[in-house]
Amino acid sequence: MAEDLVLDTAIRDWVLVPLSIVMVLIGVLRYFVSKLMRSHKAPDQKIVKEGQVVIRARNLKAAANFIPAKSFKSRKTYFTNEENGLLHIPPGQAPNPQAQMFSDPNMATDMMKKNLSMIIPQTLTFAWVNFFFSGFVAAKIPFPLTQRFRSMLQNGIDLSTVDVSYVSSRSWYFLNLFGLRGLFSLILGEENATDDTQRMMQMGGGFGMDSSKSLGAEKDSLDIIQHDWVLPKFEQRAEAVLRKLMK
Repeated sequence: MAEDLVLDTAIRDWVLVPLSIVMVLIGVLRYFVSKLMRSHKAPDQKIVKEGQVVIRARNLKAAANFIPAKSFKSRKTYFTNEENGLLHIPPGQAPNPQAQMFSDPNMATDMMKKNLSMIIPQTLTFAWVNFFFSGFVAAKIPFPLTQRFRSMLQNGIDLSTVDVSYVSSRSWYFLNLFGLRGLFSLILGEENATDDTQRMMQMGGGFGMDSSKSLGAEKDSLDIIQHDWVLPKFEQRAEAVLRKLMK
């Protein structure tokens, strides 16, 4: 039988609220620190050019059925020609993003700065929470939960008789760590540097997107598109409508 606890208001005032405020302040501070540590350099002209080519190819696909078949074919050849098409990358000339990262010291330094700006504040904050607030039951969720949520919500409490809806201070730290993205988006804007889930995916994932893959994907999608002009004999129909209106 799960036990119901009566939470002291002092826990709310000295554990729950301070922990939440500290997590928000650390997130905002980390955003500005990472902004100061970020190196500013001119964008690569090749990358900008490839991005513009991809945008133009997508616009052509979106408006393919509103231009005549001959015009679409000439534009399609301009992009997908095997000799000098804008979307065609000859074999052996595709860039290697890992080699680019190791050849460019600024890229590796920026990645290290981003990882340090995430790891160091999290380590210090977790040590502070674990030292001062370990073992506290900080809050209670106002709806029932199954036993599967016990390990997630009661980290640091080894009591199986406590109801699952009670949240420990250590679990409250993790909930704030991964659940404050919406609040940071309101405070700092959509383009903020405090999304820890995406940073962890970047640390465990690749070193960057290969631009040749995006060009190749656009080339393949443009090759298989079926042209169906939606305005056949539009001029004749427009003239017929005008004649009827003039009568």
